[in-house]
Amino acid sequence: MDLDYSEIGKRIARRRKELGLRQVEVCERAGINDKYLSCIERAASIPSLEVVVKLAFALNTTPDAFLMGTASFDDYEWRNIAEIMRKMNQKQLSLAKNFLTWLYEQDI
Repeated sequence: MDLDYSEIGKRIARRRKELGLRQVEVCERAGINDKYLSCIERAASIPSLEVVVKLAFALNTTPDAFLMGTASFDDYEWRNIAEIMRKMNQKQLSLAKNFLTWLYEQDI
């Protein structure tokens, strides 16, 4: 599965605009640099999984909304999972990503 970073950036920008937020406001919520968000939205930079999780939390959605284009914005379980992931360190996020990739590939 290849990720389309141009599409990810568009999804992030679309969600930000849906909420009526400026880039600087999202960056403050996510704890990232405003120039970095601009680069992500234009696909000039590739965000880490940690940054995707932070942006999802800041924009009241789930990481899969940006990565895969699917999400249930009001789903309580997704918000809980996003909150857990937001608190993970880089090693934990890497393990979570590997597990989720494996789980996604299972025929269950």
